[in-house]
Amino acid sequence: MKRLHRLLYPPAWSIAAKISAALLCAAIVPMSFTACYNLRHSLESVEASEYRKLELSATSTASRLDQLIIDIQRVLVQVSSDRNVVSFLTSTTPAKRDALRPHLQQTLLNVFRSNPDFDAVFLINRQGECLASTDPKFVGQNYAFREYFRSSIQGNSYISSILVGQTTKRPGLFLSNSVRSDNGEIVGVTVLKIRGEDIWAIVNALPVGEESYAFLVDQHGVIISHPDQSLLYHSLYPLPLKTLKHVLTDRRYGVDEIKSLNIRELKVMVTAEEPGHTSYRFGMEQIPRIVGFAPLKEQPWVLGVSQPKTQFDVPLNRLIWLNGSSVLLVGGITAIIALLLARSISRPIRALTAAAQALERGDFNSQPLTEVSHTYDDMGRLVRVFLHMAREVKTREQNLKQQVTALRIEIDETKRVTQVAEITENEHFKQLQKKIQKLKQQTVSSGETETEYFQRLHSKVQSIKERSRKIAP
Repeated sequence: MKRLHRLLYPPAWSIAAKISAALLCAAIVPMSFTACYNLRHSLESVEASEYRKLELSATSTASRLDQLIIDIQRVLVQVSSDRNVVSFLTSTTPAKRDALRPHLQQTLLNVFRSNPDFDAVFLINRQGECLASTDPKFVGQNYAFREYFRSSIQGNSYISSILVGQTTKRPGLFLSNSVRSDNGEIVGVTVLKIRGEDIWAIVNALPVGEESYAFLVDQHGVIISHPDQSLLYHSLYPLPLKTLKHVLTDRRYGVDEIKSLNIRELKVMVTAEEPGHTSYRFGMEQIPRIVGFAPLKEQPWVLGVSQPKTQFDVPLNRLIWLNGSSVLLVGGITAIIALLLARSISRPIRALTAAAQALERGDFNSQPLTEVSHTYDDMGRLVRVFLHMAREVKTREQNLKQQVTALRIEIDETKRVTQVAEITENEHFKQLQKKIQKLKQQTVSSGETETEYFQRLHSKVQSIKERSRKIAP
């Protein structure tokens, strides 16, 4: 428990641990802040770059579709102003039309063969009836209900969504333009149908990674191009009832029901006027995905490029790993250098500590400090000062011992003299001396033998000694 407390209590750490921690913090903390700052900005830059890449991919394909529509519109305008077409539609009798039909049919066939993307070219009179076509199935059909006819008969050019033809049951893009007589009167409509599969091929040809794809939505948010054919003519989000009723009545997609994928995050894509990006979840597993999108200029469509979030995160994770590994590598090198430097600094300190303890015990040995004392840095000067101090302490200790011995002898002599003086100067001792002097002066009593005299004298002396012991402290 005590060791754990020392480990968790920095003031109790050794000098080597403190120096190592200080050096490591001094190197790692600023570097970590710098690395985090740079990493955050790098991630933002890489993320923006990835989004931008998706947007550019969508923009490039949208531009291809725009150019295709522009080229076809130019062809359509040329066909609508062709002399054979105008003469055919302005003919007032069936005989004149039959006479002009061969030249008209050849003109339509020449246009049809000029581009493999064309599915059909046909002419519609003012009543909406198809009078001539490169595909005989169109002749005699009435298309007055179609929006491309209603718009162009009013003098407007029109581009449809990718519709499923009622006659051929094949998906296609319908472009129409009004045909005017020499005096400017609208006498009919020229319609050029583009194969829907060719539009899909352009969209699907966009180079994207694994599990990524491009798709196209129209102005209602209905998917009109998708590599997964089962998702065609599904709306990205639930359509308003008015729009849904109009679409189903027009039968433009050839389906009985417009199912919704319920991806409300993509609503921003349908109303986009500029390239952008967003994220969403799709599928039963709700896999996170991102999409970059770009609107077409010639048509109210938006092309999107979708890819999984995991694929998008690959460069971000790589950048995080590179930054993290660089911080760990530099931190490891710094830790090793800090440890070696701390040990080189703490080694003489430990030697000084051991020497101080030995000096305290009285078994000091200057040999371990001799090597350190030869250096010219601060530690070398400190060791030399310590050695000088140790020698001074040793000398002073020896002198002190001699002084203590002499002082002890002097104290014992003084004490003995003091005790003797106390005894001799005692009044009882003086009386005893007087008695002894009297005894010395007395002669042997008559009738007392010499032996008896000495015994009596000896007993008195003994009595005097006992009294003296009692008097002495």
